[in-house]
This record gives sequence, structure tokens and C-alpha cells, in this order.
Amino acid sequence: MGQRKSRGRSDTGSPSGRLRIVAGKWRSRLLPVADEPGLRPTSERIRETLFNWLAPTIEGSRCLDLYAGSGALGLEALSRGASEVVFVDNSAGVATVLEQSVAELAAVGAQVQKTDALSYLQRDAEPFDIVFLDPPFAADSLEDLCRLLDERDWLAAGARVYLEQDHDRPLPRLPDGWTVLKQKTAGKVRYMLVTAKD
Repeated sequence: MGQRKSRGRSDTGSPSGRLRIVAGKWRSRLLPVADEPGLRPTSERIRETLFNWLAPTIEGSRCLDLYAGSGALGLEALSRGASEVVFVDNSAGVATVLEQSVAELAAVGAQVQKTDALSYLQRDAEPFDIVFLDPPFAADSLEDLCRLLDERDWLAAGARVYLEQDHDRPLPRLPDGWTVLKQKTAGKVRYMLVTAKD
């Protein structure tokens, strides 16, 4: 089973099965999305808001896209000036399509890891400046993922962590010292940007 988004709505403004980069050096480029049930890009509306929040810190940042799925968040980060993005997904089909997109864009600094998120976080840590956490809603795993990021030193000082969840679920309990910087809802999605302790 791949790490899939559990929402069925297609990405606003993008043709079915395609991902559109919103802004940056690959603005408006269309890329394929793996044909797997329940998988869809984070909407263009949400990505635009998120990357407005990240504008002061995205340039030159090192990013981790856990549960990468379509790669929408990580590819958008690279388009907007991130120096490196590690895409993590345990689906062979998803990983193959991500590798094809990386090759098509000649994306320097992109690395695709075919493994599950929890196994990846058990490795020796290489701190990231920005982490994208958009697990399947049914998994309800945000608290565990945040705890592992914190306890295993995956976060650089002042790192930003993006969280996405079903708006009906309670807010995840964050590690001590973490602070919610921004929070919004769009349809059935609650999304937020938090900062880890320095």
C-alpha cells in the first residue's frame, strides 16, 4: 500500500492526473501524478498560501517531504528556491513517477527515497529546515511524526513544519517548545505551519 492522501477531490485548476507548479522557476509546468486510488496533489490554493508563509525561509532551505505522494509540496519548494528536497514514499509506483518528474525538470537537489515515513525517521538524522507532513487522514499519525522529528533531532534550529489534517480532528499535541505560527482551513482540510524549538 502506498502512502496516499485520503481525499478524493482533484487539485483545483489542474487537469486530472496532472500536477501544476504554482510559482517559481517551473511556474505552470504540468507533471504527471501516479495513478493510485486516493492520491492527489495538495491543492493549488493551499500551496499558494503555504508558500507565502514560507517565503522568508524557502530560499536555500533543505526540505523533507514525508508521504510525498504527488510530490506537490517538495516540487513547489524546489521551484521556489529550496536547495534540496528529500521525497519519501513507500509506493513503488509513486516513487517511479516522482523520479520521472525530477528527471524531466532536471531538478538539482532532489532525492527520492522509497521507504515508509516512520522507517525513514529511524535513520541517523540529517537536520532539515522545512518538513512537510501530509499523511493520509485516516492514519492520525501527526503527533507520532512530530515526536520523532523532535526526539531524533531531524530539525535544524528554527525549522518550520507544515501539518495537514482533516478539519474535524482535534489539533495534534505538539512537542514542548513548538509554536503554531499560521493556521487555516480550506474545505475539509486544516493546515498549519509550526516552528520547532531553537
